Amino acid sequence: MGAVILGASPGAASAAPALPPPWPDDARSRLAALALLETLNADLLGHDSATLTLERWCGAHGLAAPARVTAARLRDAEGPADDAVRRLLGVDAGEPVRHRHVRLSCGDRVLSEADNWYRPARLTPEMNRVLDTTDTAFGRAVAALAFQRRTLSAELLWHPLPPGWETGAVLPPAGPGALAIPAQVLRHRAVLVLPDGTPFSALVETYTGAVLAFPPPPLP
Repeated sequence: MGAVILGASPGAASAAPALPPPWPDDARSRLAALALLETLNADLLGHDSATLTLERWCGAHGLAAPARVTAARLRDAEGPADDAVRRLLGVDAGEPVRHRHVRLSCGDRVLSEADNWYRPARLTPEMNRVLDTTDTAFGRAVAALAFQRRTLSAELLWHPLPPGWETGAVLPPAGPGALAIPAQVLRHRAVLVLPDGTPFSALVETYTGAVLAFPPPPLP
């Protein structure tokens, strides 16, 4: 997707997700973390709205009550679309493309940061007003478009278990402290398209370690 959309946004590195309750640093916790990340990844891949998927995740795992995802816009992390983004959206240099950078939170936990380049000409005036003047999450603001999501890539940024663990590779030794869950654990790149297939939004979503900010599940 080019230099802009492939790289992490300037604001992404500054995210400060809420610290999760400590998980023991052992093989069971690592296996549970991997299974949960794969479950979230599959849920995101199977639904068009990341906002609503995060709300369901938040509610199911008790991250906040009520489980409602809110967006905080970071205008100083926003910039113009580069040529790669314009090609992805199918627009020339003459069509306006806007950029929003937001942190999506559930309660006091920042669950993801999202960069979104979109075509305002494909939205209604009311949708553009909401996006310009409020911090409403993009998926919620444009839900009436009945859009579809086409994922370009989905990447685990953290691998709790080493490659080949399922075939007998040596597992990391248990540690005396808590399992270190990094600040960023998953990244998706996608485009949103209208029902007729017209692309109107290109996005990068980086999910934080706060998606695991709940006690580790009990394992036999």
